[in-house]
Amino acid sequence: MVFWATVNLTLVLFDLSYIPWRDFWLQGRIQLFLKVGQYELEFPEYPLKILPFSLTNYYDWVKGIEPYRDTENYLKTVEKFNNQINQIAIKTLENESKIDKEQENIEQILGDLREQSQEIIATNPFQSANKTGTLEKIKNKMRVHIFGSEEASAKKSFEIFWSKEHLLKQGIRQELIFFDKEIKPLIETNYYRPLGENGQLVDNFGILDFSCFTIYFLGEFLGRTWYISRSHSGVTWLDAMLWRWYDLFFFLPVFRWLRIIPVTLRLNKIGFLDLSAIQKQVSQGFVAGIAEDLTEVVVIRIIGQTQNLIAEGKIETVLANQNTTEYIDINEKNEIKEITKLILELIVNQVIPKIRPEVEALLTYSIEKTLNQSEAYQRLQQIPGLTNLQQNLTTQIIKQIYQITTETLQGFLKQDQEFDSLLDEITQKFTNTMGAELKAQESMEQIQNLLIDFLEEMKINFIQKLSDEDVEAILEQKRKLKHPASLITPVKSLKKSK
Repeated sequence: MVFWATVNLTLVLFDLSYIPWRDFWLQGRIQLFLKVGQYELEFPEYPLKILPFSLTNYYDWVKGIEPYRDTENYLKTVEKFNNQINQIAIKTLENESKIDKEQENIEQILGDLREQSQEIIATNPFQSANKTGTLEKIKNKMRVHIFGSEEASAKKSFEIFWSKEHLLKQGIRQELIFFDKEIKPLIETNYYRPLGENGQLVDNFGILDFSCFTIYFLGEFLGRTWYISRSHSGVTWLDAMLWRWYDLFFFLPVFRWLRIIPVTLRLNKIGFLDLSAIQKQVSQGFVAGIAEDLTEVVVIRIIGQTQNLIAEGKIETVLANQNTTEYIDINEKNEIKEITKLILELIVNQVIPKIRPEVEALLTYSIEKTLNQSEAYQRLQQIPGLTNLQQNLTTQIIKQIYQITTETLQGFLKQDQEFDSLLDEITQKFTNTMGAELKAQESMEQIQNLLIDFLEEMKINFIQKLSDEDVEAILEQKRKLKHPASLITPVKSLKKSK
């Protein structure tokens, strides 16, 4: 499928280039033109042959291209003149008396060429193929060849060129060589492309594309999407078609160049192309483009909603209704009580045993400092036998305090309905009292106004910082986090400085 899709894309690109590059596909020659001011340079001097054969014989029918009758007849007349000259040359060697009739034919042919040249210049048969520039180039070449200037009359130039006197003077063979090399290739590029019944130029590429590729791609698309829908639960056939959305470009009768999308994705899938780097750059560019606006919108939205809740008195309503039937409890638990118990359990079982030496050291220092400042204790120190009283007393006091504290806290953690009830009462009392006092002292309105003003200041200052923040710097930090090796050098240098 990848190979067939690549062939189809190549054919599509060739079809798009066929009309603009038909001269090349016809003659297989290439020549560069460089115009500087009034001067036009051609490189190389004569067109370079690239293609050994002409593709137009095989592809003109796709575009509905036909030979233009006037220019084709003109070249046939020139060919007829050339054949007549050859016949005269042969008969001259055999018997000069036989050439009189042939000369009359030549006079007639030259007259036809002069007449056809005037008609071509007057009617411009190159216009229908958008090749008027080619006709101008033909006229300029003939003007320069006859008069040495592009300012001369084109009709007069052709009339002189196809005159018997000029050909005999300049040499028939030499002039015909000039025509075959300079004029004939330009005339050959002209063509006629008729209009269809729809008013558009005839184009049979749709027939070629549909018969050789579209039917094949359609069958593959239907089969693959059906298989995907059968292989994944909950995926309908339509969902599978949307899954393979990029294959739909194969069926578009217009903008066929968009088939580069499914072809590229298929080439990437088989590993022929690696689009990971491009995908990364595109995503980062996309993030950099919308990150600032998106962040500002989100933050402003959150702060604005918070301000609205405060202004509508939602905080006061929550405090007032928390213990009423209007308050919705989703798990029949007092979350504040449970959180308090979990914190106490963490402190008692994990924190206090680990910090016991530090706590004892702090208590020892505090008690010793207090005893040393006591005058009664200082007098006791002077009594014989009481020298070590301070150390023993301090040790006993610390052990008692630590033991009582630990046992008390551990007792709180045991399943005690009375303790839970008291804790619930304290929590409810604190909440009710806080709400009542705020109402009684008429502080809620003031607090709400202060909160709204604080959030407004936060919105202004924080959003300004977001606007000033360099998004590329944020992406650079993201890349460093993904590649920690880039942070090794700064860490080492920091350690050395310490």
